[in-house]
Amino acid sequence: MKKWVMMSLLLWASLLSTSLHTAAAEADALAQDPALEARLKVMSEELRCLVCQNQTLADSHAALAEDLRREIRLQMQAGKTNQEVMDYLVSRYGDFVRYRPPFNTTTALLWVGPFMLMLAGLVSLIVMLRRRQTSNTEASSDTPLSADEASQVKELLSKD
Repeated sequence: MKKWVMMSLLLWASLLSTSLHTAAAEADALAQDPALEARLKVMSEELRCLVCQNQTLADSHAALAEDLRREIRLQMQAGKTNQEVMDYLVSRYGDFVRYRPPFNTTTALLWVGPFMLMLAGLVSLIVMLRRRQTSNTEASSDTPLSADEASQVKELLSKD
C-alpha cells in the first residue's frame, strides 16, 4: 500500500514540475523579446487550435497549442515574416489552421453555405405564406348556400 502511495506522489510531483517548467519557459520567452511576443500574439489570434477547434491558438491551453506557439516563436526568432510562418502552417495543416480561412474553391461552401441556407429558408417561407393565403381565400369564398345547406344550418341553429 505504501508503495502505491509513494508512486502516486512521485507521479504528481513529476507532473507538477513539468507544468511549472513549461510555465517558467513561457515566462522567460515573454520577457526576452516583447516585440516578437507581440507578433506571436497577433499571429496566434489568427490561428485555430487544432485540438479545441473553436478557440484561437492564443486562447487555448492544449499541449498542441503550446507546441504550435513555440514553433511559431522559433520561426519568428529565425527571422521569418508572419506570411512565411502562416504559409508554413497552412502547408503543414491546411487552411483549417486559419481561424478565418481564405475564400477559394475548397472553402467556397464554408463561406457561401450559410447565405444559401438563409435564402432557401426565406424562399420556403414565402412559398408557404402564399399557399396559406390562397387556401384561405378559396375557403372563405362568398358563394351563397344552396337550399339544402341553408335548411341544414337552420335546423342546427334551431336545436338549441
